[in-house]
Amino acid sequence: MTDESASDEPGRRYLARVVHLLQDVLDTQWDAIARAADAVAAALRGGREVHAFGSGHSHMLAEELFYRAGGLADVRPMLFEGLMLHANAPLSTRLERLPGLASQLLDDHGVSAGDVLMVFSNSGRNQVATELAAAARDRGLTVIAVTSLTHSRATAPRGGGSRLFELADIVIDNRGELGDATVEVPGFDRRVAPTSTAVGAAIVNAVVAQSVGIAVAAGVQPRVYASSNIDAGDAINGALLEQRS
Repeated sequence: MTDESASDEPGRRYLARVVHLLQDVLDTQWDAIARAADAVAAALRGGREVHAFGSGHSHMLAEELFYRAGGLADVRPMLFEGLMLHANAPLSTRLERLPGLASQLLDDHGVSAGDVLMVFSNSGRNQVATELAAAARDRGLTVIAVTSLTHSRATAPRGGGSRLFELADIVIDNRGELGDATVEVPGFDRRVAPTSTAVGAAIVNAVVAQSVGIAVAAGVQPRVYASSNIDAGDAINGALLEQRS
């Protein structure tokens, strides 16, 4: 196989695309990431909480923030099983388009003014994400959206109203394309390999790292989990969990 043919392999092209997008995020989204980190650090300094929500595959980004090695302990993900994929994937798609569900989730989860809510939605067009963002802002939360502006601007919001990027206080664009999948395979009729999860996870951890730096500079020691797979990890995490209870 020649170097030229190897470089055109779909898997290589996907990795190259993710690398390109990460650089694009760094070049174009740093101001938004820094603003998001400021909001998170302010919440940590004020004893507030950070909430995280995504439906479908976007729920993985909410999980990326939760109980993670090197991650913030003061994160509460909104993980509603019906909106995840493992039980019934088609049902989760129907539920994320269901009007009125978001306010019920917010009531059940419990939030307070001064908290931060991160909402992950690549398309930013489904009711559960848009209604959640609007309701959270009404309750005094700072709402951070991680979304694809290219995708969202190319589609209308379901049920009328606004798209996520039009509702959030801070918008971080994952720079993904319409439809998320990015790789064309010769002889195949649709693109494969989405980028929103890989790039979104990098955005999430950039916000965490920056917020910790801001908090430490202000004299606050954020509560951060260690890996449970290092010798001291269980003791560190156990103490953090005990403080939360």
